[in-house]
Amino acid sequence: MSKPAWSYSRIKAFETCPKQFYHLKVVKDYTEPETDAMSYGTAFHTAAEEYIRDNKPLENRFLYAKPALDSLNARKGDKLCELRMGLTESLEPCDFFAKDVWWRGVIDLAILNGEVADVLDYKTSKSARYADTGQLELMALALFKHYPEIQNVRAGLVFVVSRDFVKAAYSRKDDEMRLWGKWVKKYNRMQAAFDTDTWNSQPSGLCRRHCLVTSCVHNGNK
Repeated sequence: MSKPAWSYSRIKAFETCPKQFYHLKVVKDYTEPETDAMSYGTAFHTAAEEYIRDNKPLENRFLYAKPALDSLNARKGDKLCELRMGLTESLEPCDFFAKDVWWRGVIDLAILNGEVADVLDYKTSKSARYADTGQLELMALALFKHYPEIQNVRAGLVFVVSRDFVKAAYSRKDDEMRLWGKWVKKYNRMQAAFDTDTWNSQPSGLCRRHCLVTSCVHNGNK
């Protein structure tokens, strides 16, 4: 079975439940509908990109985030919005849509300033309670590959609604090899599922009300 390029979101979906991942992401015989929250998040990301990149005024519904965006925009360095990056399996930088792309990721806002880079990811959820910095790890690792001059990354999840800011920091010297080891292990577990065509269910509290795969014996809608 062919394996598409992986990403943070694909790894997280696989870890949540391999069977659900198989149906939603591999054979795609079930479709996840776009919720109001998803639509709002997409609209905010577009608005933030255009505000920082093009100085386009924010819509009234997003004005609450202006102070946070202004603070980010005031930081020194080259600002790259919605930066798309790809890596080959040998961890060489490549185009996002290259034929040999192995990993893909998008940084909402990267600020490059000499040997230091800021990596910011916007979140429109109402709480930072379940914040996961794994996404930031991968963004930092990709930056190290695409921009060899970058030695340190200051990263953050910007929860614009709840006004929380979850920080993380990564060093090429201290963290690069360790973190790649972590993520390659995660990828290998997903690759093994593809290689053996084995997609075990992983029952959890999400099965009862939130799973779309009604054919699963654990689905709460049965």
